[in-house]
Amino acid sequence: MYWSHEESAIFERGHVLSSAVTVVVLLVATFPLFYYVISIYSSWRFFRARKPDTGPVYMPPVSNIKPIRGRDPDTYENFASLCRQDYPEFELLFCVGHEDDPAVPVIKQLIQDFPNCSIRIIYGSGRDGVNDKVAKLARLVSEAKYETLVINDSDVRVKPDYFRSIVAPMRDPRVGAVTCLYVSIGDYTFAENLHMIGMISDFFASILVARQLDGVKFALGTTIATTRSNLRLFGGYESIENKPADDLLVGRLIAEQGLEVELLPYAVETVSDYQTLRELFFKRLRWIVVMRNMRPGGHFGLLFTLGLPWALSAVAVLPTWTVAAVYLGGYALLRTVMTLMIGANGLKRKGLIWKLPLIPVWDAAACGIWLYSFTQNTIRWRDGRYRILNGQLVRASD
Repeated sequence: MYWSHEESAIFERGHVLSSAVTVVVLLVATFPLFYYVISIYSSWRFFRARKPDTGPVYMPPVSNIKPIRGRDPDTYENFASLCRQDYPEFELLFCVGHEDDPAVPVIKQLIQDFPNCSIRIIYGSGRDGVNDKVAKLARLVSEAKYETLVINDSDVRVKPDYFRSIVAPMRDPRVGAVTCLYVSIGDYTFAENLHMIGMISDFFASILVARQLDGVKFALGTTIATTRSNLRLFGGYESIENKPADDLLVGRLIAEQGLEVELLPYAVETVSDYQTLRELFFKRLRWIVVMRNMRPGGHFGLLFTLGLPWALSAVAVLPTWTVAAVYLGGYALLRTVMTLMIGANGLKRKGLIWKLPLIPVWDAAACGIWLYSFTQNTIRWRDGRYRILNGQLVRASD
């Protein structure tokens, strides 16, 4: 068979283009592997820094403020863990929307069961903010008895040393807020185990990389310790009551005032508020849609941390045993080390090794949700739907 000069030229151009695509894919496919190495190093540095607190005793009176809407699984035990704090002086202050809220009987039972603990309920935020949680937080801050505040979600369960551990770093006036990681309780269902693997190997890894490269400029809703004065520096919760991701914003805004936000190698526990894969999907989608709107550059940059699709792409463009060993083997090895470094070494999760096969399942699901998030501008929270427009929450009609 003889090719004409024109056909040969076309073939050569196609071959060159194909070679260029192969080189680009192989190059970009190394980016997630480098990211995993940075994650492992960042995690090692973070948990290696764990040491006993030998500074002077710092235990100012604390107001633990909690905005509440409805009941979570194990609500009573979650709240009761705060009543059992080994701490000299504190109060628990709850804000619910109305007296018929399902959480009210639980709080009243706490008041009966822990008569020596200062527990108060206030009804309604007194505000018309779209973000009901933040509107309640604004009311709680104004009603709190003490200057030092600890804010945490309703699904959090803590140990008796919680207040001591969280508040202690604020003895340093340069520290404007303290936050910490969290681990889930139970993990009985497939959805719970999948989410647990995702949090350890994906979300926490990204947090520790961000801390290593740029410092802590965020906070996590499971725990924020700060003061009324620090909140006033940026206008308090009133200034962000129509915005999503209030926890992230509080950390960012406090850091912008020139104060430090400290992430502790200490973990609280959370009780899962989802049971099915569908509920987990909407939980993850809500978070990632908010991130796309708040940090569009960082959200797009997730593309270069998705190791599984890039490793498969590398093998697809150059299907050799060497490429498979480098990319798929490197992906499997580094993801395993990263997950064990954070979950087993850092957070002391037992039996984690048996759940490692869920990593590629999570990565495939996370990649799909990331792609789908570009089509969404609405989120679901509790029984409401909201649209994000220009960084603001707007109630969305069904």
